[in-house]
Amino acid sequence: MGQGHPSVVLKCAAGLRHPTLWRRHRTAGRCRPGTGDGRERGSGTVLAAGLALVVMTAMALMLLLAQSAVLASRAAAAADLAALAAADALRGITTGQPCSVAADVAARHGATVPSCSEGAGQTVEVRTELVDRSLLGAATGHARAGPPP
Repeated sequence: MGQGHPSVVLKCAAGLRHPTLWRRHRTAGRCRPGTGDGRERGSGTVLAAGLALVVMTAMALMLLLAQSAVLASRAAAAADLAALAAADALRGITTGQPCSVAADVAARHGATVPSCSEGAGQTVEVRTELVDRSLLGAATGHARAGPPP
């Protein structure tokens, strides 16, 4: 204090700020504008952590839904191919029983055939279920094939 000024302690929370003393002591780190009593220190970190948690949860849900969509597409493709192979066997183009041919084709694509039925007009209806399961359950496919119109 040397220059004729008395020693003054600044209190930020009480709002006792003298303009000349504020300029003199603000570099000392005692009072900064907007600090208040420090109740909000670290709130940005908590908000950032919460936002990161929300983003990671949303990404996990998106990945789960994407996996389910891929498995549903694989099950549908296995059903289509199994139904086409069974229809060819039913029409006599290939050898074998239609439903056993459908089961063999589905097995090559990682699926099982829970139901297979021959319909009118030399059509075959096949339902498949993938062996791989996601957290949302098993992916199933359904297809019907027959002779060209």
